[in-house]
Amino acid sequence: MNTTAPDNTAPARPHTAIDAVADAYTDTLIRLNPSFATELGLPGHETEYPDFSPAGLAGFADAARGALAALEGLEPADDVDAVTLDAMHERLGLQLEFQASGWDAAELNNIESPAQQIRAIFDLMPTDTAKHWEHIAGRAHHVAGAIDGYIESLRTAREDGKISAARQVRIVIEQATKHAAADGYFAKFAADARTGTGALPAPVQSALDAGTADARVAYSRLAGFLETELLPAAPARDAVGRERYALASRAFLGATVDLEETYAWGVEELDRIIAEQEMVAAQIRPGATVEEAKEILNQDPARQLQGTAALQAWMQGLSDKAVAELAGVHFEIPDVMKTLECRIAPTDEGGIWYTGPSEDFSRPGRMWWSVPAGEDTFTTWAETTTVFHEGVPGHHLQVATATYRRELLNKWRRSVCWTSGHGEGWALYAEKLMQELGYLKDPGDHMGMLDMQRMRAARVVFDIGVHLELAVPERWGSGDWTPDKGYGFLQQNLAISEGQLKFEFARYLGWPGQAPSYKVGQRLWEQIRAELAARPGFELKEFHTRALNIGSVGLDTLKRALLG
Repeated sequence: MNTTAPDNTAPARPHTAIDAVADAYTDTLIRLNPSFATELGLPGHETEYPDFSPAGLAGFADAARGALAALEGLEPADDVDAVTLDAMHERLGLQLEFQASGWDAAELNNIESPAQQIRAIFDLMPTDTAKHWEHIAGRAHHVAGAIDGYIESLRTAREDGKISAARQVRIVIEQATKHAAADGYFAKFAADARTGTGALPAPVQSALDAGTADARVAYSRLAGFLETELLPAAPARDAVGRERYALASRAFLGATVDLEETYAWGVEELDRIIAEQEMVAAQIRPGATVEEAKEILNQDPARQLQGTAALQAWMQGLSDKAVAELAGVHFEIPDVMKTLECRIAPTDEGGIWYTGPSEDFSRPGRMWWSVPAGEDTFTTWAETTTVFHEGVPGHHLQVATATYRRELLNKWRRSVCWTSGHGEGWALYAEKLMQELGYLKDPGDHMGMLDMQRMRAARVVFDIGVHLELAVPERWGSGDWTPDKGYGFLQQNLAISEGQLKFEFARYLGWPGQAPSYKVGQRLWEQIRAELAARPGFELKEFHTRALNIGSVGLDTLKRALLG
């Protein structure tokens, strides 16, 4: 691996006492969570996992308390320090609240819990050399210990009455069973193993076969535990209630919002987007409904892709074009940040996501698309805005900028601090910005962007409505929200495949507060920009540069930093 720093010749600001606390805390996190080191591309922890047991979770809480104690009495040396202090108090304080709630030990859902994290880390491990595969084999041997620690935490949480809904438990049983299968992820991973020059040396292949076999047994053990011990005790009710939801909302936004007001705004925003879609539908064919216009787009051969290879090539081409045209004109994009890889994910569970570059940019930022089994046809009009969301000017520009600004930001600000409402809100802001910059003039691409915005507005309504069991808006039904009513509502508002819809439905139910953070985050980003735009001398490119150089912090912290 190239371990040289990216070419960044800007003069470094002095390293302060607050920076020292933040950096020390980051080093502690890397020690406690070796998978995080892999995410950052840092050597030395390639075969290890974090401790997912209650003792391991307590270690993370102790680290947060220690960092907060170390910050006591420190005064900011400059504006960068002031943001660090604000952000660390907010992020670490919420982490301790979550740990005190007991739900940290109970985390289980279909997308973002240890059940998925233990497997997903392999996606970020390099595979070019025999040494890389030795690391993979070593980590595979440690899957069992990670799974056992996770089971211990789930068992402890169960005894405390904290268990995810039965729907989530059943889904993870299915996922774990697939990973354990003779034709599942780990078996295929070992069977398909190659270096950049060919087959693995026999001893390495043997170690990999043994490690992945152990991993399959471990996932089978997890499925058995979930089936026999957790599922019988799991609640049928999906709604998590106001107290747990309010904490989750704060964690994902880094801001406190009025949930009822936000719900009402989501209803209004959904109506507004639908009205705009109706206007665009008339451009596609006069008199067409939104559904008819989308069917016209779906049947247009020029807007169709057949197969995942075509999807990957199209994603890459559109991403490269956006980077080339935006760099230096609307955004500062250093050369080292211009590489963004678009990949088809090795799983078929659904979802699209971004993973950031390594600290030295030897592993570039990557856009991943997990295609549900059986899906083989894709439409470009529906997905153009997704490429902008995940790539440039969305997540890649945001995450890679923070990683690059090592002369300005400490390690915690560059690599650790991530707030969904900030990050996902920026990505939705980026979608709308591309329309503002003239990249969505084609009515089909415009309709696709509106479909994505409509989905995010519908998620605000669904997520808050179902988890707080609020009243259904008259346009969409009657009575209070239930998951079944919510599924029908999503069918009407999410223009995605049935496989993706089922995945998203389960995701919202099992990961409360996360889905609304996209649209609510966008709302808060746009409010900040509007307030700054009303001041003399506002310049859009300068606003973007200043905002991105802060890194991903809570949205209340961002507001204080930008508005003063």
